[in-house]
Amino acid sequence: MTPLEIAAVAISFLAIWLTARRNMLCWPLNLLACALYSKLFLDVRLYADMALQAVFAVGILYGWITWQRDRDSTGTVVVTPLSRGAGLGGLAVGGMAALAIGWFTSRHTDAALPWLDATLSSFSLVAQYWTARRHRESWLLWIAVDIVYVGMFVAKGLLPTAGLYAVMIGLAVIGYRDWRRARRG
Repeated sequence: MTPLEIAAVAISFLAIWLTARRNMLCWPLNLLACALYSKLFLDVRLYADMALQAVFAVGILYGWITWQRDRDSTGTVVVTPLSRGAGLGGLAVGGMAALAIGWFTSRHTDAALPWLDATLSSFSLVAQYWTARRHRESWLLWIAVDIVYVGMFVAKGLLPTAGLYAVMIGLAVIGYRDWRRARRG
């Protein structure tokens, strides 16, 4: 446990909680969390997750812009449905990206867990895109990904981060519940 990891955990928790609440402050805090985790993942040789942070930063900027534009008359961020085709397409892209990144990192780096790291990173990008597009189903994918992340971080000895991801599972459940209600209302 390092001061860097503790700061990344605290900021990430707040950012995810604000995302579940559909609060615009989630975006700048998520950017800061990306920067902190990028350095942490470099230190522990989780290269796909390190690179994921840079891609997340782009996705965060996209989400920030999208959420700014797509609010109702009260300023509340509007939740939109995910079509079956878009959902299946996103999962297929996640699977193909996992194979490509896993192959590359297993052959060209000293990555600690290349295939698992690549798979989690790829599906995290799909979940991030769905979150930016305001699809409640993003939370279901986050739940699945975060469950596996907990095990990976425990195996790497990143216990505060594993704890954060365990809490993020709960936040994702709350986010799904709240976004589901918002979609009905």
